[in-house]
Amino acid sequence: MSEEAPPLAERRCTPCEGGVSPYTAVEARAALAGLDPAWRLDEAANAIRREFRFKEFYRTMSFVNALAHIANIEDHHPDLEVGYNYCRVLYTTHAIGGLSENDFICAAKIDRLQGALATQR
Repeated sequence: MSEEAPPLAERRCTPCEGGVSPYTAVEARAALAGLDPAWRLDEAANAIRREFRFKEFYRTMSFVNALAHIANIEDHHPDLEVGYNYCRVLYTTHAIGGLSENDFICAAKIDRLQGALATQR
């Protein structure tokens, strides 16, 4: 009997300094299935992205600060584009020029965070 891996949001990122291959398009699509459907894979299968919308600037910045906390704990940082009522998040593992499990772990943690913030509105 094999033990199933814990859900993405319960895993921890592992340091990635290169030397591993990025996910293939097939692997990336399979991992994407474990995330909220709002996440999108780019055409080259090198990054995933999602846009989050908020009622006001304060809520946007609260989300960004919570996201930054997750990024620092996991030591895996997204590229962000932030405006008054939105935050666009892009994950890729720069050290390998594509996607790794770390990108999907962090995206799952952000999905969980966004769900928690939505219940507080």
